[in-house]
Amino acid sequence: MFVRTAGDRDLAAIRALLVETWHATYDAIYGVEQVTEITDSWHSIASLKTRLTRPNSEFLVADDGKRLGGVAFAEAVDDGKEIVLGQLYVLPSLQGRGIGGMLLDEVIESFPEARAIRLEVEAKNIKAIAFYEANGFVRTADTGEQAGPSEPTLVLRRSLAG
Repeated sequence: MFVRTAGDRDLAAIRALLVETWHATYDAIYGVEQVTEITDSWHSIASLKTRLTRPNSEFLVADDGKRLGGVAFAEAVDDGKEIVLGQLYVLPSLQGRGIGGMLLDEVIESFPEARAIRLEVEAKNIKAIAFYEANGFVRTADTGEQAGPSEPTLVLRRSLAG
């Protein structure tokens, strides 16, 4: 897998990856119907397309030349001093192979002025929390704003100041 910037031609594959990953991750938490509603809205082609041109952002895919194995989206806030990681997903069948780490590293490298990176994660998404904590993120006292249908999210942060 190699990491590159996403383009228009990737949108259908990104949507398929997100739908598959969301169902695998969240069906047990939110239920199939709720996950379908969320993915139909948040991961529509139109919604994804707006990310391609969003200022101060990076939309990345992990690609092996045949299929996409992961996706990440992040944007700089606070005059570029902080990165907000809005998405980082890897196909369930490819998790544990370093793809998430490659995407995370590329996100951080894309914002050289940033001093920190933060994200929100569903409190019941134990695998994601373990991944982020293994990559230097710590929980903050903040409650997330991107709450799913039922519960607030956890906010995790990692300092990049070196």
